[in-house]
Amino acid sequence: MALSDRRIVLRRDPHSGEVLAHDGDPEAHSLLQRTGFVHVIRQHERYHRVPTGLDQAAEDTLATKAVTALRSAGYAVECDEAFDTDDRTTHYLPLGAQVASLANVLREATTTEDATAILTELTAAHDGIFAALADVLSATEDSFDSLGIQDDRHTAAVLRGLNEHHLAIVATQIHRLRNELANRQEAHPARQPCPREVSAHEREASVHCPCPTITLPPRLPAPPPARRL
Repeated sequence: MALSDRRIVLRRDPHSGEVLAHDGDPEAHSLLQRTGFVHVIRQHERYHRVPTGLDQAAEDTLATKAVTALRSAGYAVECDEAFDTDDRTTHYLPLGAQVASLANVLREATTTEDATAILTELTAAHDGIFAALADVLSATEDSFDSLGIQDDRHTAAVLRGLNEHHLAIVATQIHRLRNELANRQEAHPARQPCPREVSAHEREASVHCPCPTITLPPRLPAPPPARRL
């Protein structure tokens, strides 16, 4: 990763008065979004800004929070004096990254049984990732629908279509693939499990294999119930 990707500039624009954040890599962009910034994608540039409707004090507070989060994750942040802080917080692995770790395990799976176990985490009927995502979309739909404005009710209908049609199609197809793998019970031809022992002709008997044992990541804790607006 280039060092420039670990650098963020977060300042109040002297012309527009907006608090803007420039540069950084996708992880930095995620941190900015989690602190409340809005990602703006234009034809020739990308940046983050604070939400509209905030007074200057609220903007300064949000920008300071972003500086804390970014520096806690190891980013070099250039910022206005009003946003500068020595505060640091514990940087936790976000939920999306924990789910994405399943991809690494799947890439190292040596049998169809191992791959089936990963896909089961997506497709499990009660607490699989697809079921959880469908529940989140449903709660988001209810939130918009209860706001009572016509445009919000239209948004709720769009979310309902995404949940009941598009997501359902993806979930059904992956579930079918998972069942096909479960029935095959084969070793992956291009991935041989490491015997984890020294060969008989190895001169250095103290040598041991550093390969990690492939295990599923720990199950994630159940999220708190969704709050309804």
